[in-house]
Amino acid sequence: MSHTLGVVEVPTFSNPSMAHSLTTRKFGNKPLFEWVARRVTEAMCVDQVLVVADPSLRDVIGPLLPPDVAAYFGKQRDPLARLAAAIRKADASSIVRVRADRPFVDPTLIDRLICDAHAHPRCDYIGYVSRGGGQLLQSQLGIFALWCRAESIFQADRNATDSLDREQSTRYVSLHPEEFQLRFLPAPVEIDRDDIRLAIDHEQDWEHAHVIFDALGPERLDWQRIAELLADHPEMRQEMASLNRARSAAE
Repeated sequence: MSHTLGVVEVPTFSNPSMAHSLTTRKFGNKPLFEWVARRVTEAMCVDQVLVVADPSLRDVIGPLLPPDVAAYFGKQRDPLARLAAAIRKADASSIVRVRADRPFVDPTLIDRLICDAHAHPRCDYIGYVSRGGGQLLQSQLGIFALWCRAESIFQADRNATDSLDREQSTRYVSLHPEEFQLRFLPAPVEIDRDDIRLAIDHEQDWEHAHVIFDALGPERLDWQRIAELLADHPEMRQEMASLNRARSAAE
């Protein structure tokens, strides 16, 4: 039987303040990783949700986990190996992967991925793509997940040797069409913009996130309403665009 696991990956940061911010600060009166996990549970087609983190974060995250949110703190050598082990432990046939610093990940866009996977059973990987052709999981738009077959992660774990492929756990699959069957869905044009940024990387991102939350409330954070709100706030979009340009310049 098909079993789709929602994986909320907690990234590790070299910057201690960002690591502390991600794991302890609250959004919607919940730790950020719990908030994201609960957003994923709102997807109708996800069977189980699991927070996956480095064991160095166990003492920070563990005490904050409510009883109904499961976590895996694997001692594997890197995130790719940890993800493969978490999938095996959960006995999942496929996953949707979300970063824990994406509070506005959209459950309807997660369900769209899973439904598309059912309609294209030979696919190994399904993600969203921008109008310019770039994959969007790592983008600063911050509302997207990706879908991947479990066997593809196991194969990537066996074959990937590049350090970046090991660090970004689904990167190897997404960049090897000669090994895997990839499929990409277009991002909604209303939010596929260079002046929208909903990921949490900087203090200003937190400020923007709380403004959006306060304006819309916890029950109205779908991507359409967020896009409409930002359309009416050009000053916030200008700040987001500036942050996006700074990130691009640093890459």
